[in-house]
Amino acid sequence: MSRRAVNPSRRFGDSGGGGLFANSKSRYSPILSAGLIAVGALFFIAYSYSNSGGFGKNTEAISRVEGDYSCTADVQQAIPILKKAYGDSMHKVLHVGPDTCSVVSKLLKEEETEVWGVEPYDIEDADSTCKALVHKGVVRVADIKFPLPYRPKSFSLVIVSDALDYLSPRYLNKTLPDLVRVSADGLVMFTGYPGHQRAKVSDVSKYGRAAKLRSSSWWIRYFLQTSLEENEVAIKKFEQAATKMSYVPNCQIFHLKSLH
Repeated sequence: MSRRAVNPSRRFGDSGGGGLFANSKSRYSPILSAGLIAVGALFFIAYSYSNSGGFGKNTEAISRVEGDYSCTADVQQAIPILKKAYGDSMHKVLHVGPDTCSVVSKLLKEEETEVWGVEPYDIEDADSTCKALVHKGVVRVADIKFPLPYRPKSFSLVIVSDALDYLSPRYLNKTLPDLVRVSADGLVMFTGYPGHQRAKVSDVSKYGRAAKLRSSSWWIRYFLQTSLEENEVAIKKFEQAATKMSYVPNCQIFHLKSLH
């Protein structure tokens, strides 16, 4: 935010004359200047500190809301919390969503964790690391509007981020149950909050439509209508671990049970 600078050439009673006012001005000018410099320094320090997150931990969140927003960073930061909440279920994981390569790369560094990824969109602009994961078969490029080529309960845990926000109800009715189908111990959903901006003009051509960011109440009603059940045990464990680790997500997180 720009502030109007103080004009140092401005003077009170600047008539060019001498006398008492002229003498007091010359006497106190250095003190006044030093005071203004000190005040300016304090404003500068405060402004810099606030931009670095010192006066507001939501600075990054606000900037993301104003620009293009993704839950991928939330997923990566949540990995230690997910391990606490799901334990052994984190040994065989499938991540589904845009930029899945970054999440898969992060999970591959975890001990005793097998991980695969599904990228719902093209990867023409992906880096060499991502293309290598695709070449090895670790990451698959697939349209999630159609059934995934996996058997039921192929993965202990399925994590999906962002992708559901770009699906119309017509396809959501097919895709979400299918994600639950391939999970043995549950599905974790990361979705954006209403008000978060998604998909620039260039992204609409990539995703096929602008993101539809739905409220938590909308999702809860949807779960009930489609007979999907929230995992209360996992929710409690996740919230406890998140509190201990001071994890504050910028996205909504839902935990669903697998199909019996």
